[in-house]
Amino acid sequence: MFDRDRWQEIFNAIKKNKLRSVLTAFGVFWAIFMLIVMTGSGNGLKNGITEGVKDFATNSAFVWSENTTVAFEGFKRGRHWMITNDDIVAIKDQVPEVEVISPRLNGWNLRSGENVVRGKRSAAFNVMGDYPTYKKIDPCTMPYGRYINDEDIRLKRKVCIIGEKVYEIMFDKDEDPVGKYIRVNGVYFMVVGVFKSNNPQINIGSNKKETVYLPFTSMQQTFNYGDQVHYFGFTAKKGVKVSQVIDKITPILQKNHKISPEDPDAIGKVDIENQIQTMFYIFLGIDILIWVVGIGTLIAGAVGISNIMLIIVKERTKEIGIQRAIGARPAVIIGQLLTESVFLTTIAGFIGLAFGTFILYLVDAGIDASRAAATGEEETFFLNPEIGLPLALAALAMLIVVGFIAGLIPAMKAIKIKPIEALRHE
Repeated sequence: MFDRDRWQEIFNAIKKNKLRSVLTAFGVFWAIFMLIVMTGSGNGLKNGITEGVKDFATNSAFVWSENTTVAFEGFKRGRHWMITNDDIVAIKDQVPEVEVISPRLNGWNLRSGENVVRGKRSAAFNVMGDYPTYKKIDPCTMPYGRYINDEDIRLKRKVCIIGEKVYEIMFDKDEDPVGKYIRVNGVYFMVVGVFKSNNPQINIGSNKKETVYLPFTSMQQTFNYGDQVHYFGFTAKKGVKVSQVIDKITPILQKNHKISPEDPDAIGKVDIENQIQTMFYIFLGIDILIWVVGIGTLIAGAVGISNIMLIIVKERTKEIGIQRAIGARPAVIIGQLLTESVFLTTIAGFIGLAFGTFILYLVDAGIDASRAAATGEEETFFLNPEIGLPLALAALAMLIVVGFIAGLIPAMKAIKIKPIEALRHE
């Protein structure tokens, strides 16, 4: 490894055939470059999506009512039914595996024209009714004020919290909105807080930035929803699968509303735990695909190097014969060819690794710059494309192994050449 003469021979061989050496190294360079860029891009996609849902309760689900599709107990198919307050109470009492349950109202019929007014300012926004428990499913931060609390629910207070977009339009920049009033569909509500979602890529029911949230009971009473619950979210206790809890909740709703047990479409549901698991498998599949493509490209580059090394062995047959004739051991011949192969592979791969990392750095810097100039719009599906030190080290180790294997076959062929035949070779 530290034989000066050996390295001099290697550099002389490379200089003598510069174009061939460059073309040979390019295959390895391109393989490592593509592996780094694809892996970094996959990580960027993964980071972007997970950043947007990082605090959302992964052990949660949402349930809502759909029209029946099966006739049952005298009721025709196509019947519309609604979840009620009594259903929420029954689920709390009969399903101990539920940790948190939060009924919700969605004021679809309240968004007509510019339904939110403050002084001379007006705009159209979504209106939702929530319980304080919803914050445990979809956490948020409060730049101003507080979240809806239990006293708001119990006393049916006319208070509200507003999304960032509502605040930007209804109030001046840096103005404290707490204690100020806005009119929602003709009814005044006092603003008690402004919230900023920790999970901007999840919008269930409405765009959270453009929504006014009222206490659930206040919204029921003020806008005549009676005991309706448009849908509800819940979380399962630790160690309990969300699907198991759904299986226990479904019969309760079927019994309370005379829905056929053979009607799977009458109760709508989305299992967030299952969705997260599916997303994990998608990312795993992407990672596997990236490595298959990268390794396949790397093997193709290794084959190219191996073929070039075979040509080199053929060209240097007479030289090898002379070395064998004056007493060079097979290990010396093998070591010389392997060193040349590993050196060429490692240098090409290292350049590919450095160039790929540089490209990812430029992309990351561009994303950061665009986010900084986006006036508060922080959502992105691509974030921090990176490879990490373990992958870089693994890539370098792989290069050494590939270079070793690429040079081993030509080296073994070289030592099989008999010295007398090599000396006669022209």
